[in-house]
Amino acid sequence: MGSLSTIYIKRETLKTLLDVVTKKDEKGIEITISTNDESNQFGQNLSSYVSQTKEQREAKKEKFYVGNGKVFWTDGKVVIGVKKEEVHQATPITDDDKPDLPF
Repeated sequence: MGSLSTIYIKRETLKTLLDVVTKKDEKGIEITISTNDESNQFGQNLSSYVSQTKEQREAKKEKFYVGNGKVFWTDGKVVIGVKKEEVHQATPITDDDKPDLPF
């Protein structure tokens, strides 16, 4: 485990997000969470916003902020998430492995 955090999202923001997802007929929405080294005047060091494409970032499109929060526990070791590739190996079936079923 690396850290535990909390983010507060207002009801109005949730409604806006749901309205946009419904209007665009999407399955969901991707949110980016930014963790800062220093806290703001409210003790918060997290901000969250709707993820942007590379083109949107390069065009300096304004971010749609969703909520703010804070890290409330950490062991000091946060690692980057990496998707593990599944490796499927075929296992040969021998006569000993075949079930003794009548069908």
